[in-house]
Amino acid sequence: METWLTDMDGVLVHEEVPIPGAVEFLDALKASGRQFLVLTNNSIFTPRDLRARLIGSGLDVPEGAIWTSALATAQFLADQRPEGRAYVVGEAGLTTALHDIGYVITDRDPDYVVLGETRTYSFEAITRAIRLIDDGARFLATNPDVSGPSLHGKLPATGSVAALISAATGRSPYYIGKPNPLMMRSALNRISGHAKSTVMVGDRMDTDIISGLEAGLRTALVTTGSTQPEQIETFPYRPTRVFGSVADLVPIARGEQPF
Repeated sequence: METWLTDMDGVLVHEEVPIPGAVEFLDALKASGRQFLVLTNNSIFTPRDLRARLIGSGLDVPEGAIWTSALATAQFLADQRPEGRAYVVGEAGLTTALHDIGYVITDRDPDYVVLGETRTYSFEAITRAIRLIDDGARFLATNPDVSGPSLHGKLPATGSVAALISAATGRSPYYIGKPNPLMMRSALNRISGHAKSTVMVGDRMDTDIISGLEAGLRTALVTTGSTQPEQIETFPYRPTRVFGSVADLVPIARGEQPF
């Protein structure tokens, strides 16, 4: 395969602990000269922040090889309504991405309300978002994940807050991140990749694998994260191949074995 897309959590790291084989997998991709991107639905952090966090976990991923749902959302907005206005509920990863495409972040007559993940959701900000949507702002969200992990247990994520806003407004958001195949296509465009020669590596059938499939990519499920081997047959679609971990993908990334 000429181009690789890979999920981050559950594939390369788990709770900031590197998954065995992840270092060797990334080294193999870099040594082969193949283009690759690490994808994440997390919109909290900028690629620079994520690179620093990954280095802290022992994984050296170039800043330019990280593609977040915030960046994909910004790309969507740049294509749909260049230099527009948005009211943002989210963190620096999202606000920085929107500033970088020339968007004005404002609560005065915005074109969009853009919801991302944050650890400091405020009642005031959510109320303002609801009223702006009622007044005609279009509703976008970076990703539909309803919860995320933490050291102390489950955390509410973007999808949960989106459901609250939808219940209050009667309006559903357009989600940009996985499982929307738009996330994959924007990533491919980022590195000038082609679907037929790209593989998507993920740990979740209902996000990584389905979005890769719908974008026309080959897919590799690793069973070090959310979807366990016994659950695969419960889905009406299948990954191209199943692996125990990214360690099993190292010879393929090196070009020593075909996918």
